[in-house]
Amino acid sequence: MKKSFQFILLFLTLSQAHWAAAHAVITDYSLKIAPIHAGSPAKVELSFNSQIELGLSQIFLVSKGDKHELLQAVNGNKQGRIIIQIPPLELGDYALRFKVFAADGHLTEDVIHFSVSK
Repeated sequence: MKKSFQFILLFLTLSQAHWAAAHAVITDYSLKIAPIHAGSPAKVELSFNSQIELGLSQIFLVSKGDKHELLQAVNGNKQGRIIIQIPPLELGDYALRFKVFAADGHLTEDVIHFSVSK
C-alpha cells in the first residue's frame, strides 16, 4: 500500500512538472550590461525561458507620471529572445512593463526598472 501511494505521488509530480515551466520567465536582459544613453535610440534584448508569441504580447515604456507608450518588438536570433526598439529618451528613470504570452498561451507580466544617463 505504501509503495502504491509513493508511485502515485511520483506519477502526479512528474505529470505536473510541465506546468511549472509553462510560463515565460525572463532569464536575462541587456540593460544589465548596456545602459541607455540620453538622446539616442536604443535596442533592449530580453531573454525568456520559452518561445514568445509577439503578436499577442505587449511591451510598454513607462515614464514619469505613469505614462505608457507601446513599443515595437521583433524576435531575436534565438528562441525566447525579443528585441525592443527604444526611442530617444531624456535623462531620468523609466521602466519596461511587459505582458508576454508564451507559445503555450500562458501570460506573464513583469516590470524592469532602469535609468537613462548621459
